[in-house]
Amino acid sequence: MLLITCPWCGPRDEAEYHYGGQAHVPYPGNTADLTDEEWAAYVFYRDNPKGPFAERWMHGTGCRRWFNVLRDTTTYEVLAAYRLDEPRPALPQAGGNR
Repeated sequence: MLLITCPWCGPRDEAEYHYGGQAHVPYPGNTADLTDEEWAAYVFYRDNPKGPFAERWMHGTGCRRWFNVLRDTTTYEVLAAYRLDEPRPALPQAGGNR
């Protein structure tokens, strides 16, 4: 089980949260101009990297706010948690201290 730190409530068990998918996915500018293929790509296709990945989470049994989590998909380690109005944190260089 993950220990996720809510930016407002502090560290809580994963069971208190709801996963919301990939973070930082921009909404298309003019959806009326999109082809069916372009709309399908926006709605259904997401990155699936091995390593650090930015995700959206909602604190369902706490403050009920959405925020972003930077998580390593290989180790499940939570690298950072940050509010939606904050920039994605920079990761330390490989081989460096965290």
